[in-house]
Amino acid sequence: MAVYDLEEQEQLEELKTWWKMHGNRVTAVVVVAALAVSGWQGWRWWQQRQSAEAGAVYNVLMQTVAAHDIKRTREVAGELIDKYGGTTYAAMAALVSAKAQIDAGDAKNAELQLGWAAEHASDEVLRDIARLRLAGVLADNNAAEEALKQLAIEPTPAFAARFAELRGDILASQGKATEARAEYERAMAKAGEMDATGAGAEQRRNAYRDMLKAKLEAVGGGAK
Repeated sequence: MAVYDLEEQEQLEELKTWWKMHGNRVTAVVVVAALAVSGWQGWRWWQQRQSAEAGAVYNVLMQTVAAHDIKRTREVAGELIDKYGGTTYAAMAALVSAKAQIDAGDAKNAELQLGWAAEHASDEVLRDIARLRLAGVLADNNAAEEALKQLAIEPTPAFAARFAELRGDILASQGKATEARAEYERAMAKAGEMDATGAGAEQRRNAYRDMLKAKLEAVGGGAK
């Protein structure tokens, strides 16, 4: 028993010596790890709170849209962008508000909101939707080159056909039949990658291909 106690005492002395040498470092590592965990939990809590608050404001936005209050819609969308720009709700609000502005004939404010979403939306799909709509608005307002710049950015596969189609439309309107035909052919090739699901998905793809064939024929391309 005495031998066992002696061994324990030796181990305790070794532990004390090791702690004197490395204790501060171990304590620092533990503290840093604890702070990192605490910081991550705090960040997640803050994100969740931001999302909840943004969701509530977004509901108000949808109410203003339903009431056809264009001015208030623009203001609420601006609030979401200013205060909750890092949330998905902000980009969704910009898209919703831009459509309301376009319907009301206010293309300039629509461009501003779509431009923000195209650059700052946290979700790449929303960025693609914003760029596509912005390009359409720009093209309708005789800013074809600016529209083409928006469409020059490579989109996600689901939007590749739509981007190519709109490039073709703009080029066709400029009398550039050869370039337009190339874009329509590109859209045709990418049509299978479109995000069409659910009932009637294949019928919608076929209808889209038929439309592209008609556009190809209009610029002197053969239907394939």
